[in-house]
Amino acid sequence: MDGSEGPYNAGMTEHDTPDDSSFRRAGPRQLAAAMQDARHYTLALFDAFDAAGYGVPAQVPRLSIINPPLWELGHTAWFGEWFVLRDATGSHPGEAHGHSLLARGDDWFDSNTVAHRTRWTLDLPAPGALKTYCREVQDRILDRLAREADDDAALYPYRLALAHEDMHGEANLYTLQTLGVAPPGLDGHVSGGSGVTGAGGIAGVGGVVATSGEIAFAGGSFVRGGDQSRGFVFDNERRAAACRVAPFSIDAGLVSNGAYLAFMRDGGYQRPEYWSEAGRAWLMAQERSAPRYWRRGDDGGGAGSGGSAGNGGGAGNDGWHVVRFGRRIALDLEEPVRHVTLHEAQAWCSWAGRRLPQETEWEFAAVQGHPDFRWGQLWEWTASGFLPYEGFAADRYREYSAPWFGTRQVLRGASFATPARFRSARFRNFFTPERDDIFSGFRTCAL
Repeated sequence: MDGSEGPYNAGMTEHDTPDDSSFRRAGPRQLAAAMQDARHYTLALFDAFDAAGYGVPAQVPRLSIINPPLWELGHTAWFGEWFVLRDATGSHPGEAHGHSLLARGDDWFDSNTVAHRTRWTLDLPAPGALKTYCREVQDRILDRLAREADDDAALYPYRLALAHEDMHGEANLYTLQTLGVAPPGLDGHVSGGSGVTGAGGIAGVGGVVATSGEIAFAGGSFVRGGDQSRGFVFDNERRAAACRVAPFSIDAGLVSNGAYLAFMRDGGYQRPEYWSEAGRAWLMAQERSAPRYWRRGDDGGGAGSGGSAGNGGGAGNDGWHVVRFGRRIALDLEEPVRHVTLHEAQAWCSWAGRRLPQETEWEFAAVQGHPDFRWGQLWEWTASGFLPYEGFAADRYREYSAPWFGTRQVLRGASFATPARFRSARFRNFFTPERDDIFSGFRTCAL
């Protein structure tokens, strides 16, 4: 719906992820199936890395934005062991009971005590031994889960462990993209109900079209954070509070490659007036003239880029291609622009006379149930810094949110790589402004 059709006002009706699909209110049987699915995916992701020659940490580039896949594999299982099997009351050393099934599990896989730079040089077990550890932890967790009561307190550590593994699964896809490695062909795992998982998602060969048009919301009051009386809630989503949002108009969908290319054609990367001070500093350091994975001519496409592939979809694209998991494909002007930083999103807005939405505006729009408001293709940059809500208190996983307040920017929504069970209009993702390895895009609001 265009804004000219009049403001949309759904009253106080709010729409969240249905209870029967979200991990947040999953019972023991649903959790067991989801945890098995997540572990199967984790192992398949590692096998993809291993097949590409990245199964041993020494063979993995030392980049600040990734972890060695073997360390990721062990850490994911260790986290579940820590909070479920060892009944941890917190994430600090000494807050779990007993010992890891691995003699040096805490020394190897506790992200609070194992510095990032050291994860390439740890004397980790061989891949086969760590896979055995993953399966043993999983078997013990499932055996215990089968005897748990169906209540929030009892199921909290299982839901936490599942959420953690799902987040690491998506992070592993970021790493596959960074290293130019094809993901495993697990059809249906990263489904989200928006048609982006197949060709337009992982493979990135068409199938996803950026929704055009603008929606005018009349504003009003809503409960930020939603109903928190039951189920799993991330600590940075608390506390739920009534918020009032002023009238605003927001894009129905994400900014497209074609719209972003128009900014580039107008010299957007060479015109400092469109960039924030931080954006100009980033631009000078990166010497960037296009989004991270855009390529033209013979300027390189990463491992296995080969030639052009895909559905064509690139008429009028000025010869641009994009690199998706090591494959070079023609830029589709109708797809949402992908792998952009906050700085690039802000510069485009300045050029277009638009702005990024505040996270409260985004959440308000997402829960109103407007049929044209499409989300879930890519994580969406907002204008909001990552700050605690009033009444914030850290949960057992103390380092999940608190250390990052004031240094990260909020992204809302989900991406094609986010499992359906994880998606929620209330979820607050957060990254530093320069991150463009993530599956990020943006939509805008009228000034």
